[in-house]
Amino acid sequence: MNELLIIHTHQLYKGISEGKLNETLADVTKQMFSSVNWNYEETIIAKGYDIKTEVKKHLKADLIIIHTPVFWFNLPWIYKKYTDEVFMEGLLSQKMLDGDGRTRSDTSKQYGTGGFLQTKKVMIVATWNAPENCFGDMRQQLMKGKNADDVLFNVILNYRFCGVQDLPNYHCFDVVKKPNIKEYINNYKKHLKSIIDDFY
Repeated sequence: MNELLIIHTHQLYKGISEGKLNETLADVTKQMFSSVNWNYEETIIAKGYDIKTEVKKHLKADLIIIHTPVFWFNLPWIYKKYTDEVFMEGLLSQKMLDGDGRTRSDTSKQYGTGGFLQTKKVMIVATWNAPENCFGDMRQQLMKGKNADDVLFNVILNYRFCGVQDLPNYHCFDVVKKPNIKEYINNYKKHLKSIIDDFY
C-alpha cells in the first residue's frame, strides 16, 4: 500500500490568514488518496512535532505533499524551522542523506547527489494573494517573468538534495481579492488525478 505524508505549514494570522482554503484543499488530498487505498499521515507544524518521528515519516512516505499559504514570497517561518530541524536530523543520522554527494576520490560526483530518497516524490500546494497574471510576464515589474514555481524553488531544492523527485506543483492565485473556491477545487482534483495515475 502506498504511503502519503501531508505537511501543513499554515501559521495563523487572525483576520488575514485563517487557513480555511488550505484545510479544504488538504481534505481533497485525503479524500482522493484514500479513495485509491493510500495510507496517509499528517504533520501540522503549528501544533508541534517530534523531529525523529518526522524523519521516520519522510522515510516511510512514497509521496510528500506540502500544503501552504505563501507569506512574503515564501513559506511561513515555522516551515523553515521544521526543515532545518528535520533535514539536519536526517543528515546527522545519515537516514535521509550522507553529505552533499561529492567525494575527494571521485571529482565527477556532483554537489547535491548524496541523498537516499530517490524512490520518493514531492509537490507543493500553495495559495497566493498574488494574481496569476503577474507571473511569467517580463512586463510585470515585480516578478519580471518568474513563475510561481521559481519563487518556491528553494523548498523543492531541499528535497532534491535528499534525492526526492519533484512533481508539478499546484497553485491557487488571487485567493484574497478574487477567490474562486469551486474552480480551485475542481482544478486541484484534476491535478491530483494525474499525479495518482502516474503511480500506477
